[in-house]
Amino acid sequence: MDRIRMLVAASAAMMSLTGAAAAAEPDATLVEVVAGDWRKAEDSARDTARHPVESLTFWGLAPGMTLLEVQPGGGWWTDILAPYAKRTGGRYYATGPDLGDPELSERAREYRAKMEADLAAKAALYGEAGVINWGSKSAPPPADMFDFVLVARSFHGWMRDEGRVEKALGDIYAGLKPGGILAIEQHRAAPGEQDPKATSGYVTEAYLIEQAEKAGFKLDGRSEINANPKDTKDHPFGVWTLPPARRSSAYGSGQEPDPAFDHAKYDAIGESDRMTLRFIKPE
Repeated sequence: MDRIRMLVAASAAMMSLTGAAAAAEPDATLVEVVAGDWRKAEDSARDTARHPVESLTFWGLAPGMTLLEVQPGGGWWTDILAPYAKRTGGRYYATGPDLGDPELSERAREYRAKMEADLAAKAALYGEAGVINWGSKSAPPPADMFDFVLVARSFHGWMRDEGRVEKALGDIYAGLKPGGILAIEQHRAAPGEQDPKATSGYVTEAYLIEQAEKAGFKLDGRSEINANPKDTKDHPFGVWTLPPARRSSAYGSGQEPDPAFDHAKYDAIGESDRMTLRFIKPE
C-alpha cells in the first residue's frame, strides 16, 4: 500500500511538472498493477527512469482496450500492460517472430515458443493473451483490431533494414481501429540530420514524426516525461553505453566487454533521453 501511495504522489507531481497532454488523474488500477509484486525487482527499480504510470496516462491507456505491444523483448512493459488488460476487461497481444517465414532461424522459433509458453503460464495474471506474427515479410495484423499499440525503443533497430520502418508503421496503422492510439517511446537524438541507420541507437523526433505522418497517423501529443537533459548522446558505444545495457564494446561487434572500462561517468547520466509521443489513427 505504501508503494501505491508513493506512485500516485509521484505521478501527480510528474504530470504537473510536464504539463502532459491529458493531465488526467492516474488510473487506480494502473497504479496497483505497476506496484504489483509479480514484477521483477530490477524492473521496478527502473520506474524512476521510465515513469510507467505517467507515460501510460499521457498516452491514453484506458480500461477495456485491446492492446498490442510491439517487440516486447524482456517483458518490462508486458508485466504492466497484460495484467492491466486482464483486470479491466481488455485483452493483451504481443508481436512475435513470424512462424510463416521459411527463413526464420531456429533461435527465433525457440523464442516464439518461449513467448507463447510464458504467456500461457501467466494466464491467471495476464488473461487470454495472444501473439501475432511480426516481421519484414509478414502479413499485416487483422484490420481495425487494436485500440492501443505501444512501440518502445524499436525504431533504431528497424532503421538498419531499408523499408522496415515504413512496413512496420503501415502494419500498425492497418491493425489499429480508427481513433486508436500509437504510443511511442524512443531514444532521442539531438535535432539535426538523422543517421539513416541510427547506429548510435538515437533517432530524431523530426524523423520519427515525419515517418508516422507519412503512414497516415496524426501527432496528438508529445511529453517530456522521459527526458534526460544529462544525456549528451555522444557515448563511445552508442546509447548502449548507458544503463541498463552498460556496454563496453561495440553493439553487435561480438567483442568481449572491456573490464577496464570506467562506467562511472555514464552511470551518473542514467538512462537515455527519450521522446514520448502519442499518435492517433484518424477516424
